[in-house]
Amino acid sequence: MISEHLVDISRLQFAATALFHFLFVPLTLGMTWILVIMEAVYLTTGKAIWKDMTRFWGKLFGINFVLGVTTGITMEFQFGTNWAYYSHYVGDVFGAPLAIEGLMAFFLESTMVGLFFFGWDKMSRLQHFATTLLMALGTSLSALWILVANGWMQNPVGAEFNYQTMRMEMVSFAQIFLNPDAQNKFVHTVSAGYVTGASFVLGVSAWYLLKGRDVAFAKRSFHVAAAFGFAAICSAIVLGDESGYSIGQAQQTKLATMEAMWQTEPAPAGFNIIAGINEQEQKNDWALHVPYVMGLIGTRSVDTEILGINDIKKLNEERITNGITAVKALDIMRANQANGVDNPQALIDEFTAHKDDLGFGLLLKKYTSDMDAVTPAMIAQAVDDSVPAVTPMFWTFRVMVGMGFLMLILYALCLFFTLRGDFLSKPWLLKFALYMIPAPWIALEAGWFVAEYGRQPWTVYGVLPTHLSVSNIDAAHVLWSLLGFVLFYVILAVVEMYLMVKYVRLGPASLGTGKYFGEQSSAFLIKPNK
Repeated sequence: MISEHLVDISRLQFAATALFHFLFVPLTLGMTWILVIMEAVYLTTGKAIWKDMTRFWGKLFGINFVLGVTTGITMEFQFGTNWAYYSHYVGDVFGAPLAIEGLMAFFLESTMVGLFFFGWDKMSRLQHFATTLLMALGTSLSALWILVANGWMQNPVGAEFNYQTMRMEMVSFAQIFLNPDAQNKFVHTVSAGYVTGASFVLGVSAWYLLKGRDVAFAKRSFHVAAAFGFAAICSAIVLGDESGYSIGQAQQTKLATMEAMWQTEPAPAGFNIIAGINEQEQKNDWALHVPYVMGLIGTRSVDTEILGINDIKKLNEERITNGITAVKALDIMRANQANGVDNPQALIDEFTAHKDDLGFGLLLKKYTSDMDAVTPAMIAQAVDDSVPAVTPMFWTFRVMVGMGFLMLILYALCLFFTLRGDFLSKPWLLKFALYMIPAPWIALEAGWFVAEYGRQPWTVYGVLPTHLSVSNIDAAHVLWSLLGFVLFYVILAVVEMYLMVKYVRLGPASLGTGKYFGEQSSAFLIKPNK
């Protein structure tokens, strides 16, 4: 059996690379559409300042894009090196959207990125705008297909286990693509990315305005970011609510742990704003409780219950017990296939009757490879394993939600004072925008933790346990590669921050037009921004 240490190290390595990669993805998603807006204004008005805005913010986008691509490639290889059995077991399903992402989206966005930077003097204004639009479309398509793949891991529809190949196989591509979990995750994630791009532009523009430099440039950038960001944060919150509903339908365990809901409450269930969680006694010592809210979010009704953790464990115990029969039958069928013996129809029928609980039976493989040796203690341990730790789920989710509503306040204020035309006289607002630059990244990293940690103990929810998914390799090799990745990524982070800070400090003067603050030319002193 695979050692638990190897599983933990492999999970830690993938978590580290994924969370680091996701520092760059949301800014790429958001910045591309801000560039589209700015260049659209340039296309329609012909004012050079809007071209300068597109080029300057595009320069910062480009730095971020390169780092995002560099860190993302690593994750693709990890599926083969560290998660070989996962790739074998579900590769026919999981690999399809990733292949489409590479062929449809990545090639599109990477090609358009090159044309965006080097095509200013080689294409007409309309042609270059089309390039920018396709670049933005490519980044969104990339997110779509990756989240379709991830959504299938959360809610594995459109696929069936084939006992003859011992693999999951696709039965409906349409179901996989239209998976509610995947689609809700996509729109919520890209909206959060739009907020990230807007927060970056808003905060940097606020810094310029506080310094009193390049005011015309920064004002226009602030206007765009305030309007785009307000629309994006409203979308992210509304679509986050929709994601909560889809989680309630497909992953009741995740929903219960997010809310520290130990017991099933009468419908509609309440919402714990904060709570003193006692995992040892499986209860909350205290809670600030709002009635009805969670039931409305999770079920869209007033008469449907949300199962508590203890009742979920009882259901999981039944599924684990049923799963033992499925695993036993599967082990016999595998042995028969290996020996060239036809499986009797009665055995196939027995497996088919219990195959929906196969994944739960596989949870016991962590403790024994022989299902006849399963003890009640093992079943009890597998039941406990079937629910992730509540405390990190509960508080991380609240960090995400708290950051979301704080950003809603920021963008509502920014849009209000922008429409009134007096935001320049509100230094407190500009400082608020500046200090809130990290907020979307905090919310996004917390959100991904909730999504991925909340799926445990599964790589594919209810189908393939994490402890069975890893490659059978030396844990020391994984540890050394983890340390290598951390060192390399820290270097990349330093490079990223150095370049971003350098060009933010230079501002639009980095374009070399002679019109902006700090350039060695009197032109910016005598020529207004047009």
